[in-house]
Amino acid sequence: MLLDAQTRDQDRRDGVATHSPDYRRVAEALAYVVARFEDQPSLEEIAAHIGLSPFHFQRLFTQWVGVSPKKFLQALSLEQAKQRLDAHASVMEAAFDAGLSGPGRLHDLFVAHEAMTPGEYKTLGADLLIRHGVHDGPFGETILLTTERGLCGLAFVDQRGRAACLDDMTRRFALATHVEDKAATAPLMDRIFADPAGAAPSGEPLKLLLKGTEFQIKVWRALMAIPPGALTSYGAVAGALGMQGAASRAVGTAVAANPISWLIPCHRVIRNSGLLGGYRWGLPRKLAMMGWERAGLPAPQGGAPSCAA
Repeated sequence: MLLDAQTRDQDRRDGVATHSPDYRRVAEALAYVVARFEDQPSLEEIAAHIGLSPFHFQRLFTQWVGVSPKKFLQALSLEQAKQRLDAHASVMEAAFDAGLSGPGRLHDLFVAHEAMTPGEYKTLGADLLIRHGVHDGPFGETILLTTERGLCGLAFVDQRGRAACLDDMTRRFALATHVEDKAATAPLMDRIFADPAGAAPSGEPLKLLLKGTEFQIKVWRALMAIPPGALTSYGAVAGALGMQGAASRAVGTAVAANPISWLIPCHRVIRNSGLLGGYRWGLPRKLAMMGWERAGLPAPQGGAPSCAA
């Protein structure tokens, strides 16, 4: 379905830019919630903001996420976020210990991840063939980059538009050969955002290829230890890595550089205060992911990444 110019302009104002009209309207509603996160507006207020009746907003929202907006948004209040940080503190300590102690299971899913060597890091992807595709997904247009060694990029189209966001991702591998190949990325898209009612995974791990500094890889590995639906803070991630003091800022910078969104779940990291913090692809999208998981919807069937540093 093609959207008219007015709708595309609205997409860009929302910072969403997607061909999914359902997600566009939901994202518009979530942007309103983000702007008033500490007050938590009523469903009537949110519906009025996007020009729908409460009845039609409920129907649209339930069609997108599978649960009512009331249930979804109740899990996203500031107070709920604070309580979840406290409640998950001991769980996160155990998860970090398990996730950082060696290869194996990471947050209920199997993913094999491999870190590029320092030499490969310096060559900016020379000799790599990277296939990319843009697909509609539950959180808007989704960009996937993959190699023979595994998925190396997962991002979302934001207000900059498809071309700029794709360029942002491919610049990480400036000397690689880049080829558009949706046929190669479509099976990955299906697996990562699998319908919960669909077939179970084959058992073969979903492979990730990570390009980052040694410190970034450590932070991303810590993120992969966070269970679906759980929240942690930048400070807790720093603590899990044995860092003190102002280390939260360095962790935040590494989190922001995460090249594989959703599978490396930087959306599960918020501030100690319970506020959302940042998200490279827009806070409405972060809120959507948090609510999606908190509402009890299963995590992707494809698995979590596994990295061999």
